[in-house]
Amino acid sequence: MSTDTLTSAPTGVDPISFEVIRNRLSAITEEQAITLKSVSGSPVVTDATDFNVGTYLADGSIVTMGPQVLFHSGSMASVVRNIIADRSDNPGIAEGDMFILNNPYKGALHQQDVSIVAPVFHDGERVAWVGACAHQIDVGGLNFGSWCFGATEIQQEAMLLSGVKIVENHEIRGDLWDMVMGMTRMPMAVGLDLKAMIAANQVASRRLGELFERYGLDVVLTVMHLEIDHAEEQLRDRLRQLPDGVFRAVDYLEHDGHTDELYEVRVAVTKEGDTLDFDFTGTDPQAPGFINCTRSGLVAGVFTALLPTLAPRISWNEGLFRPLTITAPEGVVCNATWPAPVSSATISAIWVVQNVALAALSRLASTSPLTAADAAAVTKGSMTALVLNGRDRDGGPYGNFLLDSTAGGGGAYRDHDGLNGSGDFCVPRPAITNVESHEANGPILFLYRSVLTDTGGAGRYRGGCTMGLAITPHDTDALTAMIVGHGVEVPNSAGLFGGLEGSCNRNQLLPSDGTTPVGRIASVDDLAERDDVRVLNAKPGFLELRPGDALAYSFQGGGGYGDPITRDPQSVATDVAHGYVSVRAASELYGVVFAEGEVDEAATAARRADIRSGRAEGSGAGGADTAGLEVGPTLVRAADGDLRCRCGQPLGGAAGWLGGTTRRIVEPESHGRYIRLHPGLELREYACPGCGALLDTAVARIGAPDVQTIELR
Repeated sequence: MSTDTLTSAPTGVDPISFEVIRNRLSAITEEQAITLKSVSGSPVVTDATDFNVGTYLADGSIVTMGPQVLFHSGSMASVVRNIIADRSDNPGIAEGDMFILNNPYKGALHQQDVSIVAPVFHDGERVAWVGACAHQIDVGGLNFGSWCFGATEIQQEAMLLSGVKIVENHEIRGDLWDMVMGMTRMPMAVGLDLKAMIAANQVASRRLGELFERYGLDVVLTVMHLEIDHAEEQLRDRLRQLPDGVFRAVDYLEHDGHTDELYEVRVAVTKEGDTLDFDFTGTDPQAPGFINCTRSGLVAGVFTALLPTLAPRISWNEGLFRPLTITAPEGVVCNATWPAPVSSATISAIWVVQNVALAALSRLASTSPLTAADAAAVTKGSMTALVLNGRDRDGGPYGNFLLDSTAGGGGAYRDHDGLNGSGDFCVPRPAITNVESHEANGPILFLYRSVLTDTGGAGRYRGGCTMGLAITPHDTDALTAMIVGHGVEVPNSAGLFGGLEGSCNRNQLLPSDGTTPVGRIASVDDLAERDDVRVLNAKPGFLELRPGDALAYSFQGGGGYGDPITRDPQSVATDVAHGYVSVRAASELYGVVFAEGEVDEAATAARRADIRSGRAEGSGAGGADTAGLEVGPTLVRAADGDLRCRCGQPLGGAAGWLGGTTRRIVEPESHGRYIRLHPGLELREYACPGCGALLDTAVARIGAPDVQTIELR
């Protein structure tokens, strides 16, 4: 039998055996994850679950993947395939071997995401692979944490392992192990993580072997292939039921680690028949700094956006790649060429690829009742990493990678609000470390960690509110903090169909005034009352924290869905009562007015009429037939192909309906008090000229052409 494909038709797998084996394969992947978390001592793995595991065919095709960080799953197939291509002849791939890889130009996402993969043999033949990937707190390079602000080429960033045989004949190679440990500043933590991945692979290999022995190799491989084929056909069948068209999205990264330059990522997703083409032509050239990603990151971002949007109830495996093509010119920020630095790829270019792919796919999903329930505004469109290092209470080395920023706001859906503190879209099982664990394991105290008012994007359904926190050094002379992220000057959490953007990130430093901030800084409001707070940009570099200093940061909320002034006033009142929306935002964004703590219905109706009138500018015709294909909550495609507002107002042809809207440029604060814009950007609104309904919003370069986000065919 070929190690890559079956050479004959399946001899027949009865339905019961098929279900037992396919579920056993999923259970093996779950056991991999449990093993990894049990052995690892890193809170990045044990608490924040920044890892993934999986099983693969002999050619690297994904059979099963874990529901942890989906970015990793989309890249692991590339890792395995590159090892097969590069290591089959020299040094060879044998039973009992494992290979370590973190080279982003060979399948990894960035250097901190280290993969260890192992071939699986049966009767002397390589028949499968298993693998694990986990973020490591430090893998060398210019800076602790390996987020290399000053890098101009990848060689400056960290060690590069391109498929090194770290385990040979079931034994860890001491020479290579010492080499890897010599390049990290945290050898104990990294060493334990690598051994946890090795243990996870051993468990998975053993379980697969037991499955082969019980059911026969042919039967198990048949089930693996059928699972992949079924996933492909299910996705193709779903695509065939959706209308053809082009769906576009644009998003931005600010600050490349050197200067506050702006980088645009754009995608046009063409759905035709049972295929999807993702075209990133028009994306800005790669940056001189560390925000780029390689092809593996581009694929990971697209795959992550696809899974919960068009394939939420389909097995997640290689079959979902088959209907896709991904086009991107070489040398752009999301398909960088050697030796571009990429150490911030996961929370920079890859994150923005996920954003634009999700926005475009959600617009496609909104065109059919089959998929509309899974269309979502963007969840927390940026990621902020906070790395701390220094001396612990006992004088020993301390280092931590805080992933509390996972708890941003979830994007809203067509029939419900986004979750507050939802976790990331790329992490289906989100978690963050307990405050008590952080404080027990290092010399820091939390001043607050709480949900923030007015951070969810306003909409008919509100985006989830985000979280913010502040910390201070405790029982140590000093700590060095490094903040890496984007989205301070770009509201990346885009809304859908007139829903507003979620809040931007905010980074703040309150220098010590000689007294402790404990008990005096207990909320974000306490910071707002101070005039000595330094507001920091997206990548402020290294900050020296002394006793009494307070470092605060908050994250992006989720995008809203639908026009905010169509939200049920009583839902707004509930939000105000729970502290999710302020009374001021209720009036300015939702048009809901309160009197003596209750909704004033007459004043609310008048306020909303004023908002509509200001958008429509009195130029609408209205009155046309509104029958046709519903596209989101407000747009309708008529039988002649033209788009109309639900009020009957004609907007224009499918390729130019945006030109039939009332377009205006607005101040960022009009979409929320936490919205900020880079000097090169502007905020646009597109409203129905007839009824004043808000149909769409866009963050765009100043003076750039409008982007036709939906073009149905």
